[in-house]
Amino acid sequence: MGRFQKHIFICINERKSGDKRGCCASKGSLDLLDQIKGRVHALGLKGTVRVNKAGCLDACAQGPTMVVYPDDIWYAPRTREDMEEILTEHIQNDQPVDRLIIPFKKQPNNFNG
Repeated sequence: MGRFQKHIFICINERKSGDKRGCCASKGSLDLLDQIKGRVHALGLKGTVRVNKAGCLDACAQGPTMVVYPDDIWYAPRTREDMEEILTEHIQNDQPVDRLIIPFKKQPNNFNG
């Protein structure tokens, strides 16, 4: 097992207003980042769960976006309640929150090496 049991990356990327891709920062990702960092610390999870800022995660239209590794689960939390549900259900109880998962189409593996 790696250094952390869960590693959470939250996009805080900023774009100019009017950019058609959208911007996680303008959708409240900084507040959500602060919330989950505080909650991870308050719950005594700091040594096993790491929360990091991320630049663009290339899922701007669904933003704000976050990803949990090693699970490779991508979320689009909109509210503080969504973040609390992710923290409680997924981070603490290993049960992904289906209603908040970003559905990506699986890409074929073209690696031939």
